[in-house]
Amino acid sequence: MTDHDEPRPAFGLWLMTQDDRSDLVGQLAAGAVADRRFPRNGDPETVRKHLSAMQAEGDMFAAVDDAESDWLSA
Repeated sequence: MTDHDEPRPAFGLWLMTQDDRSDLVGQLAAGAVADRRFPRNGDPETVRKHLSAMQAEGDMFAAVDDAESDWLSA
């Protein structure tokens, strides 16, 4: 069995584990950890909708794009 045989964790949960990164994804992850309403079991689109509702800055949407690419390739 390879690592890819295991189900991928929910995007929101995976993102929250990225809070040690020094890039925008790390900033987004740190904010997610601190946000009690963050959609932990959400997919990337759910996270984007949450950020939009929170009136997040544009950089955070770019961070979701970067994080989604990393999550899909993990």
